[in-house]
Amino acid sequence: MAEAGPANPATPVTAGQLTQLVEHGLELVGAGGRDDLRKRLDLALGRLRDPSIRVIVVGEFKQGKSKFINALVGAPACPVDDDVATSVPTLVRYGDPASAAILVPTSGADAGDAIDRQPIPVADLAAYVSEQGNPGNSKKLLAAEVCLPRRILSGGLIVIDSPGVGGLGSAHTLATLTALPTADAMLLVSDASQEYTEPEMRFLRQAMRITPNVVGVLTKTDLYPEWRRVEEMDRSHLGRVAADIPLFPVSSDLRLEAARLQDSGLNEESGFPALIAHLRSGIVEGAQRLQGRAVSQDLLAVTENLRLSLQSELEALENPDGTPRMLADLEAARAEADELRKRSARWQVTLSDGISDLIADMEYDLRNRLRHIQREAEAAIDQEDPGPAWTDFSKWLETSAASAISDTFVLTSERAQWLAGQVADNFVADEVPLPVMQVSHSADVLDPVDEMPGMDAGHVNPVQKVLIGMRGSYGGVLMFGLITGIFGMALINPFSLGAGFLLGRKAYREDKDARLKRRQGEAKALVRRQLDDVAFQVGKQLKDRLRLVQRSIRDHFTEIADEHHRSLADSVSAAQEAANAYALEKDARIRDIKAQLKKVDALHRAAQAVAAEVASAGTMMPAGGPR
Repeated sequence: MAEAGPANPATPVTAGQLTQLVEHGLELVGAGGRDDLRKRLDLALGRLRDPSIRVIVVGEFKQGKSKFINALVGAPACPVDDDVATSVPTLVRYGDPASAAILVPTSGADAGDAIDRQPIPVADLAAYVSEQGNPGNSKKLLAAEVCLPRRILSGGLIVIDSPGVGGLGSAHTLATLTALPTADAMLLVSDASQEYTEPEMRFLRQAMRITPNVVGVLTKTDLYPEWRRVEEMDRSHLGRVAADIPLFPVSSDLRLEAARLQDSGLNEESGFPALIAHLRSGIVEGAQRLQGRAVSQDLLAVTENLRLSLQSELEALENPDGTPRMLADLEAARAEADELRKRSARWQVTLSDGISDLIADMEYDLRNRLRHIQREAEAAIDQEDPGPAWTDFSKWLETSAASAISDTFVLTSERAQWLAGQVADNFVADEVPLPVMQVSHSADVLDPVDEMPGMDAGHVNPVQKVLIGMRGSYGGVLMFGLITGIFGMALINPFSLGAGFLLGRKAYREDKDARLKRRQGEAKALVRRQLDDVAFQVGKQLKDRLRLVQRSIRDHFTEIADEHHRSLADSVSAAQEAANAYALEKDARIRDIKAQLKKVDALHRAAQAVAAEVASAGTMMPAGGPR
């Protein structure tokens, strides 16, 4: 195989060139007997062989997400109807011929997280992914997949239609946020009927903390003549969140009509060409740059480890007098690396203390958010009768709890990444890769929580009102009838009837107030019990998630420490063997080492060139989209 040379900075590095570099690195790792470094390159090779770039489309209910995707890919990929809402995530990717499938969890005790892919007719897709055909995802599908032979998808672009049932202010927000860490970008779809709503802006702020690559899309510009004024207001809202969020006004109907008539002018008027150009330059090429940067860092780390042992052995062979001092330096470095592997290492202490603090902080954060909801709920209950509005109140409580949980899990994800960076600071290397952690995954955390119990609406029919009044008036009639009887009046007279009416009215009001207080007390008890259940169930899952984070960080940095220790141990062994080698063996070994070093250095220079090309391409990319 030809030696890997440095990439030409003027030419963008392709995935095929990166694959060749990684394969060459695997050959060098195999020749050096470094199986501990193979795992890193195998993962890099797997990422290169799967060029998928995932773009998730999110938005409120009935904002035109599905039609927008159909117009984007130029085919009826997602079912569209006035009464149809998407209930299952739908992935639209390249495939020839066109096909569709549903993804369901594999049943069985040993299935684990396995997924069963079941092909379905494309025409039957609506029966599985729409709220009408699969209400509330009653069929328990993970997702649906549509493959289409479209040029825009041929480069690995995958467009994901997220569920719109309930909108961004509902508990379904958790499922949408769950998908963001695995997406390369997010398209926030909102129609031109009004400016961004508070739920949309709140979701946008959460999403920006998970994936900063966000694009705004203003749909249905052909239906609303004032869409330019709405666009201006939306840009103002986006600017308050981040200065570089682009916004593209589009018309899906114009795009579909342009495709039918093959009218390029109408297609330009639809606004889609500018959006597609941004997808290609800002998202697809941006994801490729990030991939190139990650692969180049892996190659640099591997070549540094390979070079260490080879260079140590070469110096021992070529400069025998300096071998004792070099061995002493290597032994000291190996002792330091060995210390990193022990439980008393600084990074282990940093991780242990950090996780303990993180669990305590996140548990407090969750409980504090739920306490605010409880106080707000009790204040609302005190203001009016909770019985008639209990259904709407329960939905509000569910939405508020889901929003609080998503905030806590997003914060937990940020804090977990910060902790990984703190642990990485304990290593000598200039740049240590951080583990991939899906802490913000929170789609199923509310599954163990029971639904909010119902309560009596407090309605009293006319007969009951009369009976309550009669019970109160009976004493008044009798008492005043006896008093007026002293003056020779009958038991039932105008005075006794008037007193009975007044006392009956007072008794009815007192009974009404007592029933209201009783319902308010019952409502508060139900709210406290519901939020306690949420705190108990979600708190347990949050702790479990953070324990997984601890194990992930520990295993990740243990592998890095082991790689470093293995490299230094091999260097010491190679230098010791070189010091004892005979003259004839030295000459042959020097030639072999120099040949190996030449290959390693060539791969190292190629990785440096890739890193430099990615860095320069990233700095030259214009921020934002068209204004």
